[in-house]
Amino acid sequence: MEHGISKLDLKRQNRMHVLKILKQRGPTSRIDIAGALELTRAAVTIITNEMIEQGIIVELGEYKHVAEKTPRGRKKILIDINHNFKFTIGITIEADLVSIGLATLAGAALDKRNLTIAKNVTLDEIASFIKKSVKAILTDNCIEESQLLGVGIGVYPGMFDKLGIPVENGVPDYTAMRNLFSQATKLPIVIDNSVKGMAMANIDFTKIKDSKRQNIAFLQYGDSMHFVVTNLNDPIVSYDNRTDFVDRIVLNPMADAVCECGRRGCCRSEISPAAIIKKVAEVFSAEKTPYLFKVLSGDASRIATNNIMESYNKNDEGTVKVINRVLDLTGVLLNNLYFTTNPQKIVLDNFMFTDDTALNERFKEAVERIGGKTVAERISLSIIDDKQRFLSGCALAIRELFFNKGGFVKKV
Repeated sequence: MEHGISKLDLKRQNRMHVLKILKQRGPTSRIDIAGALELTRAAVTIITNEMIEQGIIVELGEYKHVAEKTPRGRKKILIDINHNFKFTIGITIEADLVSIGLATLAGAALDKRNLTIAKNVTLDEIASFIKKSVKAILTDNCIEESQLLGVGIGVYPGMFDKLGIPVENGVPDYTAMRNLFSQATKLPIVIDNSVKGMAMANIDFTKIKDSKRQNIAFLQYGDSMHFVVTNLNDPIVSYDNRTDFVDRIVLNPMADAVCECGRRGCCRSEISPAAIIKKVAEVFSAEKTPYLFKVLSGDASRIATNNIMESYNKNDEGTVKVINRVLDLTGVLLNNLYFTTNPQKIVLDNFMFTDDTALNERFKEAVERIGGKTVAERISLSIIDDKQRFLSGCALAIRELFFNKGGFVKKV
């Protein structure tokens, strides 16, 4: 029996490492790639020349030195990924939205379709919308399947039950969903947790490359909060299938009520949108929330996050007290997550506090007061906006079908 790595596997591995360096650093010379991979310049030249011939990477020209005098010796020729080598269809299925789009390997969005979904929507209805949208996107952009890398589908964990995705020991089984979509296309299909995909999109699709940034903590806010930690730019497996553990982190052990999770003062019961609405409803009155009370004609059932923000900016005493407490507890959460995972950045996604100027300033102040400047300076916002949620699916597909395979793509 033969042991060890085959020549093909070694070739694929070397190509994969080259692509990952270019993804992380942007345009780079063969000399610098050789140094980073501890390979000879000749070996890197052979690898990259073949990938250039295949259209996977491109030469950009000579590196322009900032110094007045150009150093002697061999000139550095920059190379980079050909981000139009293949395109990707990304699909993200979240609690209230199905987002579908077409993107380049760099995550540049070319087209998109979004569907707001009701709670009673069925899997067949979602699948029908996806199939029609994908066909329309390809037709409108004159794209054939042969030009596509594949299809990436990011599924929000809260949708597993609705979509019939069984979970055993914390691990979801996407077999039935993969079989459903395989009937509509011969393209490779990648399905995974949408939160993990969103975290990878924030790493892979940033316009400004930072070779020193290798790990982030990604927190997606909502009635169910999800957390992903990466190391060397890859999600840590131990967090992979339990992204919702942050929901159960205790922030206020002195809270009056016990959450349905069995904990007193957990994230879900203290700082989620549903918890905020409930807390504001408890102080809703003509005396404590005069602006909100008037706008909603005294009907507490109409309280929503958008009018809570208005109430806060109008200095309704009750609302201000509730929100300031929520901001402080959020600061506690971010402080704890930072010191337990030690990321270079904590990326916040879908945070209601960051959309409003006054709230955003109060939020920053709370984080800095509780966690200090170190924590406050590590906070950044997700680069993925509400209209491009499909990039989560794109990131999943591009990682699995392009980078991890060293650019060897399946022919359709």
